[in-house]
Amino acid sequence: MNRTDSGLLGQVTESIIGCAIEVHRNLGPGLLGSIYESALCYELNANNIPFERQVQVPVIYKGQKLGEHRHDILVENQVIVELKAVDRMDPIFEAQLLSYSRVTGKKVGLLINFNVPVLKRGIKRMIL
Repeated sequence: MNRTDSGLLGQVTESIIGCAIEVHRNLGPGLLGSIYESALCYELNANNIPFERQVQVPVIYKGQKLGEHRHDILVENQVIVELKAVDRMDPIFEAQLLSYSRVTGKKVGLLINFNVPVLKRGIKRMIL
């Protein structure tokens, strides 16, 4: 990723985070992850940010397809967004995001936990 790509991806992640903050500001913590996913997709669409929802990605091992994984949201075909609504962010969530990066070749990911009083504390941006 060159400097220009990095700057552009920074702008994309900031836009995603802005949409997530708007969702959290309106809904607050305590709902199901699927509700937050729907609301975030609504905000991305309202802000003309291209995304795909529940993207199926094949998992290949030594040329053999083992199965598929689904990303919650893929923004601008570049940023993996995984959403949570949990009491505590376990390290396994970050490990999963790193694995998703290896499988897809995407270099930037956001892990967003909506089940926090202040959303800023629930966001983890990862350069993968």
